[in-house]
Amino acid sequence: MAKAVKKQALGRGLSALLKDPDNDIQSASDKNADKVVGNIIELDLEHIEVNPFQPRSNFNDETLQELASSIRELGVIQPITVRKLGFNKYQLVSGERRYRASKLVGLDTIPAYIRIANDQESLEMALVENIQRQDLDPIEIALSYQRLIDEINLTQEKLSDRVGKKRSTIANYLRLLKLDPIIQTGMRDGFLSMGHGRALVNIENRQDQIALYEKIVGQNLSVRDTENAVKNYHKKEEPKPVKPKVETPTYVASGIEEISKHLSAGIKVKTSGNSKGSITIPFHSKEEFERIKKLITGA
Repeated sequence: MAKAVKKQALGRGLSALLKDPDNDIQSASDKNADKVVGNIIELDLEHIEVNPFQPRSNFNDETLQELASSIRELGVIQPITVRKLGFNKYQLVSGERRYRASKLVGLDTIPAYIRIANDQESLEMALVENIQRQDLDPIEIALSYQRLIDEINLTQEKLSDRVGKKRSTIANYLRLLKLDPIIQTGMRDGFLSMGHGRALVNIENRQDQIALYEKIVGQNLSVRDTENAVKNYHKKEEPKPVKPKVETPTYVASGIEEISKHLSAGIKVKTSGNSKGSITIPFHSKEEFERIKKLITGA
C-alpha cells in the first residue's frame, strides 16, 4: 500500500509541476526538466493534439474498437509518447491508436512519456518509431521512407542505419511509389501483397500496370503467377529484329525474266550482297522436272 501511495504522490507532483505557468519547461536545460522528460505522467487527453507527421493514414475501425475494449478492461498498458509544444500543450509522437481508443472509451487522461523536440526531430521520431511497427502497410512505409529522405535530408545509406533496414529493402519499398495510385490504394486495402507490387513496378506503362492489377485481383493470381505475367509482357514488348533489306542488283533483276522465259517457269532469286545469291526453280511434277532439266543440260 505504501508503494502505491508513493507512486500516486509522485504522479500528482509531476502533474502539478507541468501545470505551473511560472516554471514552464520548454527545453531540456530548463529547471526540473529532468524530472519530467522520460517519466510516465498522466496527461489530460484534451491537451494533446495529433501529430501532423503521423505516417499512418488508415485506422481500421474494427481493430480500434478491439483496442478500446481492451483499454476499458485493463487500461492503457503501454504509454504514448508526446512532445511538449507549450504550456499545458502536447503533440503525439507515437501511440495514435491508443490515443484514439482512449477517447472512444471516454477516458479523461492517458499515461504518456514526455519529450522535448523541435519539428524536425519530432518528424524523425514519429516516422522512425512508426516504421518499426508491424501493422503499417507497404505504401505507408514507403511514404515514410520518402519523407525521411525529402524532409530530413537523409540518404538511403543513412536511412538504412537510422531504421535498421538494409538499403536494398528501403529501395524496394521506395520503388512501390512508382505504381499507379489505383494500385497503391489496392495495396493499402490489402488486395495486393508487396510481392505483387514489386513485380508490377517493372511495367512502366501505367495502363498496362492497371490491366495486370485487375487480372491479379480478378483471378487471384499468386506472386509467382504475377512475376511470370510480367516476364511474358516484356517478351511481347521486345521488338523483333529487322533484317536489313538487300536490294536486288540490276544485272540479276534483268536476268530473272530472261531465265524464267527460257525455262517457262516462275523462278525465285535470293541475293545476300557481295554478288552472292541463289536461284530456286519450282516444279510440280516429274514431267515438268524432266522438261526443265533438259532445257538446262541440253540433254
